Order: sequence, then C-alpha cells, then structure tokens
Amino acid sequence: MKTKRKGTRNEHRTMALLEAAGYFCTRAAASLGLFDVVGIGSTDVVLVQVKTRDWPGSVEMEQLKAFACPPNCRRLIHRWRDRVRTPDVKEL
Repeated sequence: MKTKRKGTRNEHRTMALLEAAGYFCTRAAASLGLFDVVGIGSTDVVLVQVKTRDWPGSVEMEQLKAFACPPNCRRLIHRWRDRVRTPDVKEL
C-alpha cells in the first residue's frame, strides 16, 4: 500500500474513533497544517496528529508542543502500527 493512502486510511480510522466517542470531526486535507484531524465535542476540542508506524521527530514534536491552544483543547498524537486495531495515543 502506498504511503499516502495508508496515511489517509489511518486519518479516517482516527476520525471513526473520535466520532464513536461523540466528536464531530474534520480532516485537514493533504496535511498542510500541524494537525491532521480536528474533533469538536460538547465540552472540548481535540487536535490530532496521525502517524503511521513512527512517532513524530524531535522538530515536529516541539512544534506540536509549542502550538498555543485554549484550555478546553487537547493535543493528541495517534500512532497506528501495522496490523493493530487501535492506535498508540500520546497527549501533549
């Protein structure tokens, strides 16, 4: 499977998990921003960076940590490994 297709598939898997938890989700097409998926819930907002196989590198991790967001907003990283049904989740 091509890398871009695998990344898109994992973004949709993340959206399905968030939607099952009650969030309304949208995907940032082509990953031009820091976060790939934005989920809006009744009490909070989640910003998710979706990765396939590896965690973000040190430079990208610093950018994610430095991103200013309001108190009711959580920044998450979902790392999808091959042949695993749920992602590894890290909250920043």
